[in-house]
Amino acid sequence: MNRLEEKTIQTKELFSGRIIRLQIEEVELPNGKITEREIIKHPGAVAVIALTDDNKIVMVEQYRKALERTIVEIPAGKLEKGEEPAVCARRELEEETGYVCEKMELLVSFYTSPGFADELVHVYIATGLSKKENAASLDEDEFVNLEELTLEEAVQYIKDQKIYDAKTVYAVQYLQLQKALEQK
Repeated sequence: MNRLEEKTIQTKELFSGRIIRLQIEEVELPNGKITEREIIKHPGAVAVIALTDDNKIVMVEQYRKALERTIVEIPAGKLEKGEEPAVCARRELEEETGYVCEKMELLVSFYTSPGFADELVHVYIATGLSKKENAASLDEDEFVNLEELTLEEAVQYIKDQKIYDAKTVYAVQYLQLQKALEQK
């Protein structure tokens, strides 16, 4: 055991739902003391920075019950059991926006809240977009409005707290950095 590792003594599952599981883990700390950790197990997710040919960012506005409000986000969704992230990214892009893409490239994967959850989000950039006739439809409990924003509009949405989630803020900041590097 490395000097920072916590050894799991026992795990108790408190809840298992459609998306997450909540468990309590009794752990031994590096100093030998015993404590509990509340852990959320998540199957993982994807998010897609979809850019139109005229450099607009394809976003969706949707109501988020946990926040009791709507926010504007890049298309995203959870991985199905055994699903490859790239396949999920293409599926979510089509379902949420009606777009398909010629090119889908993985940019980064990151843990959203490693203090209590194991959710890993894979962020892709999609280019060569085209609208698909008879596109896959949204899940039956999903309702979104489609928006296409310039980078400047997206930055303003962050200031106005219309964009208010980490993956979308990351996407906008990534695009700002790319633009700045291109101008050097």
